[in-house]
Amino acid sequence: MKKLVLNLLFFTSSIGLYAQDAVNYQTPPKEIADLLLAKPTPGVSIDSKAEWMLLSGRNSYPSVEELAMPEYRIAGLRINPYNYSPSRQTYINSLNLKNIKSGLNKAVTGLPSPLYAGNISWSPDEKKISFTHTTRKGVDLYLLDIATARATKINKYPLNTVLGSGITWLNNNTLLYRVAAKPASSAPQKPLMPQGPTIQQNLGKAAPSVTYQDLIKSPYDEQLFEFFATSQLVKNTNGIETAIGKPAIYASVRPSPDKSYLLIRTLKKPFSYLVSANGFPSTLNITDLNGKVVKTIAQLPSSEGTPSGYDNVQNLPRGFDWRDDEAATIVWAKPLDSGLIKKQVDFHDAVYELKAPFNGEERELFKTQTRYRGTSWGDATLALVEEGLRSKQKLKVSRYNPTTGSLETLYERNQTDAYNDPGEPVTTKNKYGRQVIQLLNNGTQILMNNTTGSSEKGDLPFLARFDLGTKKNEIIWRSAEGTFEVVVDVLDANKLVLLTRKESQKDVPNYFIKNLMLRIADRKITDFANPYPQLDGVAKEKITYKRADGIDLTGNLYLPKGYDKAKDGPLPVLIWAYPREFNSAADAAQIRGSKDRFITISWASPIYWVTQGYAVLDNAEMPIVAVDDKKPNDTFVNQLKLNAEAAINKLAELGVGDRNRVAVGGHSYGAFMTANLLAHTNLFKAGIARSGAYNRTLTPFGFQNEERTYWDAPQLYYEMSPFSYANKIKTPLLLIHGDSDNNPGTFPINSERLFNAVKGFGGTTRFVFLPYESHSYAGKENLLHMLWEMNSWLNTYVKNAK
Repeated sequence: MKKLVLNLLFFTSSIGLYAQDAVNYQTPPKEIADLLLAKPTPGVSIDSKAEWMLLSGRNSYPSVEELAMPEYRIAGLRINPYNYSPSRQTYINSLNLKNIKSGLNKAVTGLPSPLYAGNISWSPDEKKISFTHTTRKGVDLYLLDIATARATKINKYPLNTVLGSGITWLNNNTLLYRVAAKPASSAPQKPLMPQGPTIQQNLGKAAPSVTYQDLIKSPYDEQLFEFFATSQLVKNTNGIETAIGKPAIYASVRPSPDKSYLLIRTLKKPFSYLVSANGFPSTLNITDLNGKVVKTIAQLPSSEGTPSGYDNVQNLPRGFDWRDDEAATIVWAKPLDSGLIKKQVDFHDAVYELKAPFNGEERELFKTQTRYRGTSWGDATLALVEEGLRSKQKLKVSRYNPTTGSLETLYERNQTDAYNDPGEPVTTKNKYGRQVIQLLNNGTQILMNNTTGSSEKGDLPFLARFDLGTKKNEIIWRSAEGTFEVVVDVLDANKLVLLTRKESQKDVPNYFIKNLMLRIADRKITDFANPYPQLDGVAKEKITYKRADGIDLTGNLYLPKGYDKAKDGPLPVLIWAYPREFNSAADAAQIRGSKDRFITISWASPIYWVTQGYAVLDNAEMPIVAVDDKKPNDTFVNQLKLNAEAAINKLAELGVGDRNRVAVGGHSYGAFMTANLLAHTNLFKAGIARSGAYNRTLTPFGFQNEERTYWDAPQLYYEMSPFSYANKIKTPLLLIHGDSDNNPGTFPINSERLFNAVKGFGGTTRFVFLPYESHSYAGKENLLHMLWEMNSWLNTYVKNAK
């Protein structure tokens, strides 16, 4: 393996000089490294009868060398130039079958070695499982026969998964997918001499745009996108591939419920330089299964013209899809307000349908008072319609009767009001094999599954019966206090047989079959071992406290194994957080999370430092609340201060945290928070900011949940940008960023420029640029080094601070 080097830019305060180092990869203390590299428990996929279980194993993390493989970054995509697939994927590396009734494991034969699997999908009769296997030269499609436990490659031509796998079961023996139209080796070569400069223009039409990354930047990029995105649609019946239609840029292909038609969206030129591929101009056609066009439904322009503002949409039809409860009916929405939510109208959207054979007139189904979000279909008497306003954090769900056309509100709530969330409707397969709402008691009730179950006692997931007449939600089962148990699937809605996943602070998450009517003992169907035995004895507690203006806050407090407050005294502290906006102070004060969940660790977790003698306050609530008819961000910095002060005061009051040795950190918007706290307070000894955005003028058409543009509120953008106050950042700040960040808004230049600014004013700072990393880090060597950097920073400036 090639020797990989990190470029670490840092300010050396002892000699007062700017330095640039080439440093080899380092590793953190063994306790931290072992936690990072612990093999994760397998993924679980179970058939609807709970007869067979597929266990999928993954390796911990790929090497940086794997991330360094060539890729094209175009149209908001990252493409492997050798195999018509997305680059930087996480693969399944092992597959095993288990018969749930007998408990016997069945080894799968016929698997390629090494295995790089993905896109798991059960056949309609659940006797087969399809999956992809990605090699350096192509993507293959395999079928796993449950009865024989044998996997077999079924494709003749390599698949094209650049715009998604697109793999769909038409019936128990036929799969629909896309294959490469040409060999990858025939991709256009970049000319040394371009045909001319790259030119963009706008002729007086407003086109506000989110700051997407990896966009098309040149005519050559356009050629590459067209080449790699073009594919041939095929159907495979018992191993025989048959082409459907001609090669095109297939964005989506959706069979009708009765499998007689296809709803196909294809992308077309001109390709945009401002939005990603999903926003390119497109054509929506309904075709037969041979690819013959039955009707052209819409010709849609680029999404460049979408007006700014989170509830604004283009003045065009949108959201085309099949009705799940009918054989072949297309539904879609149109704005009635020209796409502008502030326009004063009684109804903002209308929803229409067109039935096969699609030669009649469209029919209006219903109108919504706010922005239409989608429909969950049931039967001829029931569908649930969701509408809402992101800007006001409002949500409404109504009952629609497809037969009578009536629309009746069932409930409304703030999206941030977790306590009053009734859950999501439980679904079942209808005669077309589509998931539709499960109806109970002659269509008068539905089951609602809330997999979070927020309450004043913390998260306690529940299953409820929702009465469509009284509009009351009656909880019929809830996770017992002291555990966190969630309904994964309802195996029998009438007999109330459930598949659940249960865990506690001491018990690893495992799967159970539960019968609520017979009330027999739960049957445990997995027996996963603890991947983190070194965390046994770590204390976890959900603490509550108030900030100065009276808003209740919470956080997850972790204390080291064997810690004795009386003997050991207050500990150095690491606070890790991510701000959230609220229009309601009551919603902001709600308790989120559960103290009874098993401690699991991802690469991004701060919990590693509980093994190093720190008190760790994870998920420390940092609400930003609308005050006095103002928007939440109008008092952003002041509310950050209140949140941070309250957390530090609580830890000091408990006697577990040393208020003079506290660090703060976060990732993405949490990094933005961290830099702001260091710029505006003296509460902390150090800060760690990973992959953040620090200059809001680089996201001028809005960011996070802020929909005002820079030109609407220039002072707000200035005051919320820690870059504006870099001269005040004197607390040691560790900046970490992936050099290939693909997240809208968090361009690496944010960290580069903030580092330079803090350095320029004599601050103590260090900038670690992780090679080949996106917004979410993945490379094993990079992750180990990142943890080493964070550990060294915390030890130097917090734990052992003078």
